[in-house]
Amino acid sequence: MPTDIEIARQATLIPITEVAKNAGVPDDALIPYGKYKAKVDTSALPQAENGKLILVTAINPTPAGEGKTTTSVGLSDALHRIGKKTMLCLREPSLGPCFGMKGGGAGGGKSQVMPMDEINLHFTGDFHAITSAHNLLSAMIDNSIYWGNPLDIDVRRVTWKRVIDMNDRALRQIVGPLGGVANGFPRETGFDITVASEIMAILCLASDLEDLQKRLGDIIIGYTRKREPVYCRDVKADSAMTVLLKDAILPNLVQTLENRPAFLHGGPFANIAHGCNSVIATKTALRMADYVVTEAGFGADLGAEKFLDIKCRLAGLKPDAVVLVATVRALKMNGGVSKQNLGEPNADAVRAGSVNLKRHIENVKKFGITPTIAINHFYLDTDEEIAVIQEMAKEFGADAVICKHWAEGGAGAEELAQIVAAKADAGAPDFDQLYPSDMSLEDKIRRICTEIYRASEVHFDGGTAKQLKQWEEMGYGSFPVCMAKTQYSFSTDPTKLGAPENHEVAIREVRLSAGAGFVVAIAGDIMTMPGLPKVPSAEAIHLDENGQIEGLF
Repeated sequence: MPTDIEIARQATLIPITEVAKNAGVPDDALIPYGKYKAKVDTSALPQAENGKLILVTAINPTPAGEGKTTTSVGLSDALHRIGKKTMLCLREPSLGPCFGMKGGGAGGGKSQVMPMDEINLHFTGDFHAITSAHNLLSAMIDNSIYWGNPLDIDVRRVTWKRVIDMNDRALRQIVGPLGGVANGFPRETGFDITVASEIMAILCLASDLEDLQKRLGDIIIGYTRKREPVYCRDVKADSAMTVLLKDAILPNLVQTLENRPAFLHGGPFANIAHGCNSVIATKTALRMADYVVTEAGFGADLGAEKFLDIKCRLAGLKPDAVVLVATVRALKMNGGVSKQNLGEPNADAVRAGSVNLKRHIENVKKFGITPTIAINHFYLDTDEEIAVIQEMAKEFGADAVICKHWAEGGAGAEELAQIVAAKADAGAPDFDQLYPSDMSLEDKIRRICTEIYRASEVHFDGGTAKQLKQWEEMGYGSFPVCMAKTQYSFSTDPTKLGAPENHEVAIREVRLSAGAGFVVAIAGDIMTMPGLPKVPSAEAIHLDENGQIEGLF
């Protein structure tokens, strides 16, 4: 069986100028970055009516794989095949997972976005720009403290860390600056991964450059010795940061293996950030196409909840249909089968593991939408196992469709496209968020934990509950909540697969993202700087004798 990168190399790509022309992007709006990728100046695009918005989400991820991005690409290609003008909107992959566990994030098989190797590596430099803007602010904070500290910043209460787009556990907690008085004042600090940066969230939620700079200025970097907030604009970093991000804010245009247009823009993780591509890309796509397919990271308990409660709320968006991806292999794992035994037929394990699918269907329904189940087909799947998923989905009130887009491209997802297009045309008139904006921050967290995760108890460790009250008093009580939690389970224990309930969720830390417009609640042991696994994907990534990249998959 060919690998993803081998399939990608067999593709016949067309120049990005042709992709843009086919998508309706005028020449003066296109900024080429080489032959097969470009940025789009959204201000040069004509105004048009909005199309239909289709969200792709999934069951909880397992080592068996679910293929949410692959399904998004396949569905987009399939919609084109049935005559629907469609745009695909995805996130950009982070270098951290590429060199860590995943090895790539551009789809798979015959449902990939191209050029796959460039997308998975430096692409158009957006993540570098975000990293640079974030660390410029860090440098200017320390510089202000060094040169007399005119803002009276309490060095013990600087909340702004540094970031790097790599998994590096050694940087989670550090002490700096060291080296004596010439270098500054020693303090505890640390690094987050770039995708967890508030700058990443701001870029993905901003409506234009003016809004971007305002949001950057609203970032709280720490507190004075009188415990008053200090903002990015007080350090006078917001304008220079905007300059660094002036190109990064423009959506990136690429193509699928079937030469269909796709926007890849932004890349926040859904386990530690809000997990959606940029609002600018999504809204631009809605003006350019009749149907827009987008995805939200990890399982529906994280990515979809944040898409619906955060992105839709802050950007005034409304989904018209939802696709929930599941695989036979992943449901077997949820049913107790080890990764080593996934190749053996086991319909009973699929049935047992379908409690995870049921939970996600129930959760999506709480937003007023019944999802369509996309069964991402694997060649070892048996008819009996697939029949179990279809039976269970029907029992839970949802349609389940076999999708063979990995092997067949868009042709393998045409049935899904027909069903989803019909549902999108009907719309989602009962759509609503899980909680109202005027609910207290603590109650918002409790509602997510009890309604989505099915926790029986929510504990606020240390002074987290008091901190939430203080932020409400400062005027941030209407903000939505961005949960940071393990992606592998509904609980905070990654080993509890299936559909655990009556468990406890401990909120160990809360962070205010005043510029992005939400509050982050960190639950359990989740880290905002991941570490590499024992055998990272980086060990297999190399150049062959012809100078081609191997090991990305």
